[in-house]
Amino acid sequence: MNNFWYNIGKSLLRLFQRLPLGFHYAMGAAFAWVAEYVLKYRRDVIVTNIARSFPDRKYDDIARLKSLSYKHIGEIFAETMWFGGCSAKPERLRNHRIMTVDEEGARSIVKAFEERPSVMVLTSHLGNWELTGAVFDYLDMLDKEQLAAFKNSTVVVYKRLANKFWDRFMSENRQANLGNDFNGYVESDDVVRTAFRNKDNRRIYVLPTDQYPYGGAASYDVESFMNQPTKTMAGGAALAHKFGMAVFETCFIRERRGSYRIVFEKICDDASLIAPKEIMSKYYSILEKHINNDPGNYLWSHKRWK
Repeated sequence: MNNFWYNIGKSLLRLFQRLPLGFHYAMGAAFAWVAEYVLKYRRDVIVTNIARSFPDRKYDDIARLKSLSYKHIGEIFAETMWFGGCSAKPERLRNHRIMTVDEEGARSIVKAFEERPSVMVLTSHLGNWELTGAVFDYLDMLDKEQLAAFKNSTVVVYKRLANKFWDRFMSENRQANLGNDFNGYVESDDVVRTAFRNKDNRRIYVLPTDQYPYGGAASYDVESFMNQPTKTMAGGAALAHKFGMAVFETCFIRERRGSYRIVFEKICDDASLIAPKEIMSKYYSILEKHINNDPGNYLWSHKRWK
């Protein structure tokens, strides 16, 4: 991509991103309305996913959850755009307190990081996953030295977008508060090579895991997730099993608009002792519990089941 035109486009978007969060929420609400009533963006996918996940819900309740799903998409859009604007004023992110971190769970990950070869953190599309990079601003229980070690050892896995402009822009946006020295952002096709290159180095791998397996990628069958047989990606659990990592589930629990609490639940201390399929079954059991607590906080528009 031509850097000149990319920089022009990014600069214009950065001016927009620096506007207050309230403005972005207003734009997000407008975006959600257009997506639901004009574009009808993935309406059939959303309704089908919700109806199959909650077979006992009546039609009116399914329609309500559908509208909440579009509202959630709008809020994700708003918060993600605002987050990217924090690169110019990092204190804006911390002062807003858009997230808090479950201190007990975070300490458990730090302990595992110090004791195990590496740590695998399995994430989902619950809450706003685009804010994952912000976690470093809220790990108040760590001193500067611990935080630097934690940050320098973290590997965040992402799936490349088809559009080259948006792929580059979103890559930079997710790292808005991490500075130019963060080099742990790894495309999903390269995560296995990265793990083998670092087999003798402690790492914390953050891997989104609740999507339908990509292309011909290896997968496992999970008996039931949200009342449906589910195929799940095998990579994260298989790597954790191979290298004897500790495994955690993490997600963003919405406390109110503009405020998430990121929680961590341990799945196992040593994945080499547990079959990868069992790891994924435990992961989905935890995720299902969180979704049932707040169905409107989940991304129902992605094709999770096929």
